Amino acid sequence: MKSVLVTGANKGIGLETAKQLLQKGFHVYLGSRDVENGWEAVEKLKAEGLTSVEAVQLDVTDENSVKAAREAIGKKTDVLDVLINNAGINGGPPPYSALGASSDELTAAFNTNVIGVARVTQAFIDLLRKSPQPRIVNVSTSVGSLSLQSNPEWPVYNYAKFAVYASSKAALNMYTIHLAYELRGTPFKVNAVCPGYTKTDFTGHNGADVEVAGRRIVKYALIGQEGPTGKFFSEETNPETGEIPW
Repeated sequence: MKSVLVTGANKGIGLETAKQLLQKGFHVYLGSRDVENGWEAVEKLKAEGLTSVEAVQLDVTDENSVKAAREAIGKKTDVLDVLINNAGINGGPPPYSALGASSDELTAAFNTNVIGVARVTQAFIDLLRKSPQPRIVNVSTSVGSLSLQSNPEWPVYNYAKFAVYASSKAALNMYTIHLAYELRGTPFKVNAVCPGYTKTDFTGHNGADVEVAGRRIVKYALIGQEGPTGKFFSEETNPETGEIPW
């Protein structure tokens, strides 16, 4: 049975992603900053007959928490097949502006959305290396695309820019590029995936159904060896091929 760690998986897109991977036969380690929320999420999944799941306390901003999660999972398995870096925050209340954002808001967003991803990836890379087909999916967003955000012809160019969140996700995208490059020539597939505008707490429950977002992430967790690596995908933005510019 393949195994996957999903960070920030006690609700929203992370929980739906965990659910869909359980339905596909994975054993899921459900990462949750508040482990009690993680336990509640596990009970909901088990109530649906999805039993191969366990909650792991995991705060991506806390070095000790990440190390403890690695030790806990390492006691249960020698191999991790998929890592989905889903945990993320918007960085503060609207308008998330370049001139209005505080240093604390910027620091919080980068610590979770970029440094947290690097922290978790580095902690679990040894278990991933033991998988015959390891996959890393970094959950990003189309608003982290420098090309799209700077293009006046982009349909949402004049929409709010979300400077804090978008800047952190642009940095995550760069990290994804470098990670994929360092793992070139290996079985790893590393990609950034935008799940799209989705009905979650994050969006005030506006957007598409969470099932759609989950499918978009799961697709790149399951790609074969002929599949892409080091790419950026948003099927909401580009329904034809999914790939969008950095």
